[in-house]
Amino acid sequence: MDFFDYEGRKINAAEVVREITDFMREDGARSYRIMIGTDSALYNSTDADFVTAVVVHRVGNGARYFWRRAELKNFHTLRDRMIKEAMISLEIAQQIFEFLKEADAPKFDFEIHVDVGYNGETKMVLQELVGLVRANNFEVKTKPESYAASNVADRYT
Repeated sequence: MDFFDYEGRKINAAEVVREITDFMREDGARSYRIMIGTDSALYNSTDADFVTAVVVHRVGNGARYFWRRAELKNFHTLRDRMIKEAMISLEIAQQIFEFLKEADAPKFDFEIHVDVGYNGETKMVLQELVGLVRANNFEVKTKPESYAASNVADRYT
């Protein structure tokens, strides 16, 4: 699974974790939040481009992010796409979280950001996706607080 860093360099998941832990160790007195979110866009009637962002936020003092893209086919409804976004985020979150535990990373909060909110078309799947993320023991954020998905990943779709 290859990612790109904020400078556009291609790196693997282990390098993402190393960069995150190095960033966190630069200022051990700060609090850190690691957020993962996915956004998607249709590029024809049923195929979609999914972009996942991994963001490490040094609370009150900047952030770094990493992203990856996957092109997937056969999405006939918005609900299907939103569920796939959440599933991709969960899959990557589980992997990154395990790598961070193995790397003995400094203390951090961990969140999944889903690109749904109480307004607009996506409200129909909000409760379902919140339940899905919580059932996997992750903190969940929705719009307007889901900026890893709504802002960072959205930039690359």
